[in-house]
Amino acid sequence: MSDQLILKFPTKQAYKKEDFYVSSSNQKAYDFINSWPKWIKRIVNIFGPSGSGKSHLASILKTKTSCLQINSDKLNETIFLKFKTKEALIIENLNEKVSEELLFSLWNTSLQDNKYILITSLKAINSYNFKLKDLISRINSSLIIGINLPSDDLISVILSKNFSDKQIKVEKKHIDYIIKRIDRSYEKISQFILTLDKYSLKKGSPIGLKLIKEVLKMI
Repeated sequence: MSDQLILKFPTKQAYKKEDFYVSSSNQKAYDFINSWPKWIKRIVNIFGPSGSGKSHLASILKTKTSCLQINSDKLNETIFLKFKTKEALIIENLNEKVSEELLFSLWNTSLQDNKYILITSLKAINSYNFKLKDLISRINSSLIIGINLPSDDLISVILSKNFSDKQIKVEKKHIDYIIKRIDRSYEKISQFILTLDKYSLKKGSPIGLKLIKEVLKMI
C-alpha cells in the first residue's frame, strides 16, 4: 500500500498531529497545513465530507500560530476586533447562508494586514451560488483543496492497527466484512472501533461476526 500513515486514532477530540492519518486522500491538504507560514496563498479552503479530517487539520494549524476559530453561523461584526490580535482566522463549516459582505470584508482585512484565513466546508466554496461579484473574484483567486474519504486499504490498516493497540483479536475475514459495510468516513470508523470495544467488554465475549453485525447496526 502506497499510503503514508500517521497512526493512533484519537479516542477523544484532542486532534493531535500524531493522531492524524495521512494518506493519498488527504496528503495535499495535510502538506499544505504543515507548510505554514510558507503558504502559496494566504486564504485556503479545505473541503470534504463530514468526518474527513477538516477540523483535525484546523487544529494542527492552531499549534503553529495564533488563531481565532469560529463556526460560520457565529460570524458577526465583532469578529474584526477579535481577529486583530491573531495571525490566522479559521472559519469552520462555511455555507451559502453566510453574509457575503461580511466574508468579503474579512477577506480584504486578511490581505491588507498580511493575515491568513482557513475555511472548511462540505463543498468547494467556488461551487456556492454567491451573488457578490467581488467576493466571487476573491474566492476564485484562493487555494481550494479537497479531501476524499479513505480507501479500502487505508480503512483496513486503521482497523487492524487500532484493534492491535487495544489488544483486540479480529480475524482478517471479519475486517474485510467490516470494510464492505462501514460508512466510509474517519468519523464513523472511529465510532465503530470505540463502540465495538465497549460493547465487547460489556458483553464479556470475544469479537466475532455476530457482535460486529450488531455494532454496525448501532452506528
